[in-house]
Amino acid sequence: MKFGKNLKKHKVPEWTEAYVDYNGLKRILQEIRNSIRNKPNTVGDSPKRLSLFREFSALTRHDDNLKNQVDIENPVIFVHTVQQENSRKLYNTKLLLSPEEGESEETERIFFEKLDNELNKTNDFYKDKVEEVMKEAALLKRQLEALVALRIKVTNQSCMAPSKIKSPVRSDTVEVDSSCQVQHSDSVAKGNIPPTENSVDTVEENIDEQNSSRLDILDRIKISKTFDSPISTIKGVLKDSRGNGLSYNKEELKKVEEKLKVAFVEFYQKLSHLKSYSFMNLSAFLKILKKYEKITSRRVASLYMKIVDNSNLGSSDEVISLMERVEAVFIKNFLNSNRREGMKLLRPKQKIEKHCVTFLSGFFSGCSISLLVAVILLIEDRKLMLKKGATSYMYIIFPLYSFYTYIVLHMLVYAANIYFWRRYKINYPFIFGFKQGTELGYRDIFLLSNGLAVAALATFLLHLHVKMDSKSQHYETYVELLPLGLVIVVLAITFCPFNVIYRSSRFFLIKCGFRCVCAPLYKVTLPDFFLADQFTSQVQAIRSFEYYICFYGGGKFSRRLSNCNSHDVYNVFYFVVAVIPYWFRFLQCVRRLLEERDIAHAYNGLRYFGTIVAVVIRTAYELRKGTLWKVLALVSSVIATIANTYWDIFVDWGLLQRKSKNPFLRDKLLVSHKNVYFAAMVLDVVLRFAWLQVVLTFDVHSLQGKTIATIFSCLEILRRGLWNFFRLENEHLNNVGKYRAFKSMPLPFTYYDDEDDDDDDDAIDKDD
Repeated sequence: MKFGKNLKKHKVPEWTEAYVDYNGLKRILQEIRNSIRNKPNTVGDSPKRLSLFREFSALTRHDDNLKNQVDIENPVIFVHTVQQENSRKLYNTKLLLSPEEGESEETERIFFEKLDNELNKTNDFYKDKVEEVMKEAALLKRQLEALVALRIKVTNQSCMAPSKIKSPVRSDTVEVDSSCQVQHSDSVAKGNIPPTENSVDTVEENIDEQNSSRLDILDRIKISKTFDSPISTIKGVLKDSRGNGLSYNKEELKKVEEKLKVAFVEFYQKLSHLKSYSFMNLSAFLKILKKYEKITSRRVASLYMKIVDNSNLGSSDEVISLMERVEAVFIKNFLNSNRREGMKLLRPKQKIEKHCVTFLSGFFSGCSISLLVAVILLIEDRKLMLKKGATSYMYIIFPLYSFYTYIVLHMLVYAANIYFWRRYKINYPFIFGFKQGTELGYRDIFLLSNGLAVAALATFLLHLHVKMDSKSQHYETYVELLPLGLVIVVLAITFCPFNVIYRSSRFFLIKCGFRCVCAPLYKVTLPDFFLADQFTSQVQAIRSFEYYICFYGGGKFSRRLSNCNSHDVYNVFYFVVAVIPYWFRFLQCVRRLLEERDIAHAYNGLRYFGTIVAVVIRTAYELRKGTLWKVLALVSSVIATIANTYWDIFVDWGLLQRKSKNPFLRDKLLVSHKNVYFAAMVLDVVLRFAWLQVVLTFDVHSLQGKTIATIFSCLEILRRGLWNFFRLENEHLNNVGKYRAFKSMPLPFTYYDDEDDDDDDDAIDKDD
């Protein structure tokens, strides 16, 4: 693999702009090559230097003392280092060429000027990130000290005994069991403490003193307020501060350990990325200088790389040493010195694409297409759409199977989203917070969607065949249970606790769905509101699920249709079901407004509230008809559609920027063809206004039952897929602009002195 492709593959996506512009340097080298080729009389280098270059070209820069001596005696470049006030260095290279060598001098000066700029850029970025991780390492060290103290306290409390001793921290007395002394005697037995006549007393005194100094930390800390659970949120609303102190129980200790474990893993990933960043950029400088030597026959690599190696970018020992310390601390304190398990957590393996997934995807897709053709041929052969009784029956069972149409289509759209996100290097696993190595690829989603399509189509085909066959009428009761059985199977697979069929992804989906339902009690993250937005495009699917409940809970088959269409409870829930997804998003906006104090969330919440009003009025018109309801539904729907379309394009996609380098778009675009963005905006407007089809009552005689509503619901799902791509593209570009490659992990403890420092800083800011 060429180095350019290898560099692109191993880049941290959010740090792309901070890497060496390798392709830009190659383009300048190409200009130098062309200028040399166009001037055949050009002497590329002096004969002496050219012969020396050829003689020593096979040697590396690390073990070539002779070559370095030649460079010093007859240098081609001189790198000037400027020390800045903030202890940073700027590098400026001057090209030293004789008059007969300088015919391509201007282009080469441009090359070294850009090379210096790239070195200064990568060097400053690396130094900033190293300073960040050092500060974070100090914070984690204090958190670990607090964790050790908490462990000692919890262990002491669990070792209650008849004998009472005085607490090293408080004046009250606690009972300590003699079993607590086992650890002390074990230390003596293992040789950690030399045994003497008074060894037990000495050990106890030393441990008491050591524990006393550690336990002093507990008087200066408290549990951080995160409000990331319903209980903590309710306590925060009620301003109950009693839960902020330490309770010294095992449940609290377990929660603290889990939070700190996640923080250590995330910190180690950051160090790994920094190490990779340093290595890839150093390799890029070496490769591009070797190319320069090959083109110009001027030896500059060893001299320039000596400067690079002495810069901050070349001094990665600090990061490597910190990685080793993190490994040792993490394995010792969280994995009971089990290095194998610890390294599995710190260095998770990349997801490997399996050939069986590709094979099964193709197999199920072929089966689904065949079954779809079989269903169409059966309907045409039996003339089901021309018989009155058969048409009525199709009208009854259609919502039972259209539910799978919406789900399968949405899964296929999501598979297409993943394909294009990967193609355009959008880091969707990081944005969604997927655990590394467990994220699903587009092949996996395609396999699941086609598997569900095969099950639904096979059930539907069997249902129609048995129901319309006069010889199989005695199976009618069992046939009616087929759709219900399929739903039960799908739900059973979704909630299956065993490690089969992508368990981690299923549980992640369930967790996000539960957090949506419990809004605003949970802290809102991007996966939560992203999933809630998907629900807003699945209103008809949710209504189909409501129809399942009505269909199978309505008594005998002959009364089910009339009960579902005329029952007041069904009509009420027909309203409620349409509002639920938008209500979830409204509550999420309220939660984010209260936490982040950003007025944009207030506007977004008002947008969803307006959509709720429009949905209610439109649903009322759909059930009751009437001119007044039609006017109200039309006006509210148009207002909601305009607001939603504006928010899609201007806020969620970040397009239509006034002062953009790309007119009517934004400065940074991942898709090279700008027409794609304009076409997407037009499609979004058209598909948004297709929402008005219920109000405008399009009459298509060739379509029966609820086919029109199904078609427009499918169009809404396609629009949502279009929105998904550009929404994540905009989010990714925001992360790139801020070099945000890691999640900010909440730490479990807060030190009182840190809060005092923050209060002092706030007071100073107010005075200023």
